[in-house]
Amino acid sequence: MQKSATLNLRVDPEVKQSAESVLSQLGLSMSTAVDMFLRQVSLTGGIPFRVALPEAPRSIDAGVMTDEQLFEALSRGLKETDEGRGVEASAAFARMREELTGA
Repeated sequence: MQKSATLNLRVDPEVKQSAESVLSQLGLSMSTAVDMFLRQVSLTGGIPFRVALPEAPRSIDAGVMTDEQLFEALSRGLKETDEGRGVEASAAFARMREELTGA
């Protein structure tokens, strides 16, 4: 099939570079990857993957904890801080991002 349509897209340069690096390792060009994506949209009748906000692991999701579980988790955190076993907030957030995204 002949390719003759042109798409002009604006994307974050870092996202583009990161995606190009991954696609290169897979032996795909950006054009081929976009074509594959659009074909899947046509075949599935929608976005071909789940689009949702990441869910917090149940072990740290205060919204699903009982009062007792939340109290215990907070108490454990305070005890760790008192014992000097705390972690810098930036490192904690980086670790959470890794756990949530699997990166």
